[in-house]
Amino acid sequence: MAWGGPQVGRPGQRRTPVEATDDAFWDQFWADTATSVQDVFALVPAAEIRAVREESPSNLATLCYKAVEKLVQGAESGCHSEKEKQIVLNCSRLLTRVLPYIFEDPDWRGFFWSTVPGAGRAGGEEEDENARPLAESLLLAIADLLFCPDFTVQSHRRSTVDSAEDVHSLDSCEYIWEAGVGFAHSPQPNYIHDVNRMELLKLLLTCFSEAMYLPPAPDSGGTNPWVQFFCSTENRHALPLFTSLLNTVCAYDPVGYGIPYNHLLFSDYREPLVEEAAQVLIVTLDHDSATSASPTVDGTTTGTAMDDTDPPGPENLFVNYLSRIHREEDFQFILKGIARLLSNPLLQTYLPNSTKKIQFHQELLVLFWKLCDFNKKFLFFVLKSSDVLDILVPILYFLNDARADHSRVGLMHIGVFILLLLSGERNFGVRLNKPYSVRVPMDIPVFTGTHADLLIVVFHKIITSGHQRLQPLFDCLLTIVVNVSPYLKSLSMLAANKLLHLLEAFSTTWFLFSAAQNHHLVFFLLEAFNNIIQYQFDGNSNLVYAIIRKRSVFHQLANLPTDPPAIHKALQRRRRAPEPLSRTGSQEGASMEGSRPAAPAEPGTLKTSLVATPGIDKLTEKSQVSEDGTLRSLEPASQQSSSDGSPAMEEPDQAWREQRRLSSASASGQWSPTSEWVLSWKSKLPLQTIMRLLQVLVPQVEKICIDKGLTDESEILRFLQHGTLVGLLPVPHPILIRKYQANSGTAMWFRTYMWGVIYLRNVDPPVWYDTDVKLFEIQRGCRLWPEPPPHSGSPSRPVSVLPIPRGHQVTEPSWVAQQGAVGCSVRHLGRGMGALPRLLT
Repeated sequence: MAWGGPQVGRPGQRRTPVEATDDAFWDQFWADTATSVQDVFALVPAAEIRAVREESPSNLATLCYKAVEKLVQGAESGCHSEKEKQIVLNCSRLLTRVLPYIFEDPDWRGFFWSTVPGAGRAGGEEEDENARPLAESLLLAIADLLFCPDFTVQSHRRSTVDSAEDVHSLDSCEYIWEAGVGFAHSPQPNYIHDVNRMELLKLLLTCFSEAMYLPPAPDSGGTNPWVQFFCSTENRHALPLFTSLLNTVCAYDPVGYGIPYNHLLFSDYREPLVEEAAQVLIVTLDHDSATSASPTVDGTTTGTAMDDTDPPGPENLFVNYLSRIHREEDFQFILKGIARLLSNPLLQTYLPNSTKKIQFHQELLVLFWKLCDFNKKFLFFVLKSSDVLDILVPILYFLNDARADHSRVGLMHIGVFILLLLSGERNFGVRLNKPYSVRVPMDIPVFTGTHADLLIVVFHKIITSGHQRLQPLFDCLLTIVVNVSPYLKSLSMLAANKLLHLLEAFSTTWFLFSAAQNHHLVFFLLEAFNNIIQYQFDGNSNLVYAIIRKRSVFHQLANLPTDPPAIHKALQRRRRAPEPLSRTGSQEGASMEGSRPAAPAEPGTLKTSLVATPGIDKLTEKSQVSEDGTLRSLEPASQQSSSDGSPAMEEPDQAWREQRRLSSASASGQWSPTSEWVLSWKSKLPLQTIMRLLQVLVPQVEKICIDKGLTDESEILRFLQHGTLVGLLPVPHPILIRKYQANSGTAMWFRTYMWGVIYLRNVDPPVWYDTDVKLFEIQRGCRLWPEPPPHSGSPSRPVSVLPIPRGHQVTEPSWVAQQGAVGCSVRHLGRGMGALPRLLT
């Protein structure tokens, strides 16, 4: 018999409520037999939860209250008997199933934040006034249960039921799940404890998921009340739980002793817990640092993991604790753990598929972002050694691998955002000069060079062979190149040619005139060339040679036509050649061994929409590098002089104002450039340094070639290596760095991306499938995916993806063809709970 019984088909009729005191009835839901979370999802269909919600709301309310009450009782008693443990797990699974359907209905959303009169107690009105809201009771019970001896943690005593530890006096800091930050003892692994933790963390994540059912707020001001309470001082387990989650993630080693195919011989019960811990951790750290005081740390280095003498940070204790970690051994543990896990998908072995590959790299990237954003000491630690390259290489691998896949635009964005954040620091540019010797399987040409060369080659690959939806990222990619360019000591010939190929493509007249902001890309590249010529000329003969070979590109830019007939002719040429970039003129060698070409998403891959990202002017703020190496923030309106003494590139918002003033719009509303608009930015092109270089070196190179009859470029490179332009170039311009700045727009983007990843990654069981989420839209990619039934409450509007540039697509994986419908397949249950009792009677 199904959950709601055979009478579900008669909507609109109110059913007889079952009394809360009827324990014999309610105990049937959790006390009878063992079951699994998959069984609960199969036995409790979505349609019948909605039917109970609409037709018998008092029964649904009582079910939720009674389930929470059982969890509270279990937390208070310590779950000493197997029966108590089973009741707790069954209630947890039932609430995980039901909560999303509470959240999707606006009328029910406040239910858990109300108190239940009487609450089944004998107490009077005074007890009701002091009663906690149901949500608070639930969250505190989950926190207690996560540190329950012999249920989720190892007991410190060889105890019987009579002498068991008192859960109320228990110091949970002694029961942290894993050694690492703030805890040196590594508890004995216990499969049962890990499984129980995972079930409770899944319920906790479901509680937090109310955010999925609220539309994205433009100001990102709303806080999640579930997260806010759980991460407050009301939760006495906040510190040990934070460290348990962080240490569990960072200590995980999926390869172990490296025995081939060990993941096929033995089930890894730890990985599901690590995934769940990572997801809970990033949700608790969802805090908009742009709208509150940034977490600050002083210079103390006392012996505690989180120094109590630090100034008070955010009210969210998880963010507070994260911002106050300061010991180098803790930073090393975190960085090594994240780098090990991010590098896992890159591992190559002689035996195919012999090594376990994790799938939660997107959650790890969000966690790394949060660490760098909230704890500047961690960011500086990451950048002070070459360890940052252990993060860089996996990110470049993911960017290169996902560039052709529309469903992984979110992954592309977060990878680029992290590199943008890192590039704002001088040490990142310096570290890129380390030779690149590790051969990660990427479909890029084999080269000998540095990590800077790898970064440029991958960025070139993204721009020239990625899909169209990545075009909004071009500004970010080139901003990263500009930020690191003053510190690049020696670019390889391959990387130099890639940069010149990008300039050649972006400086074609039809591309420059086809959109109001396209000329910014040329400004970025010219600024990068100027930085290298002015500050790193001696070691960059390859780039100088590439500039001399492609000197016609710079002359064409200097003589860019501005008359209306020429502009019109250039735009006509665009219609005949619609592709903005091609690999023509870019040298492509053999790809690395073991690599495979980037592939588009498989048919049927599920995608979730993303809110639009802010423009580069909102993402960054300009800072000028002083002579002592410190950064001085510049006023947005200030115009710095470029190398030729003319104003530097206008900011994007200025460009849009110029566009409105100097351009015209066609009848269809399309962009139409004018002569005045072209002249307004052509005069600001920072070409003087490069033109002076060409003026000095081209005659010398031509003379050597004629005098010595040279045809081999190695001789020319040798001449350029020993040449100098001291006293011949304009006075070096100040180095400008565009540093990432926190803002509400990116906070909202991260929230949408994070929950989109969590939605798609939780497929067994499919916690949020077929519920009316509002934070993003879901695109079902093929007909194998069943459409929701008419009564399901799912949105009746057509499910589509937001068009670029208003929104983008995100994320992995394809699970649409599993048994017709995930979580809705018919299970033949000869065991477990059996048929649940009727709530519609």
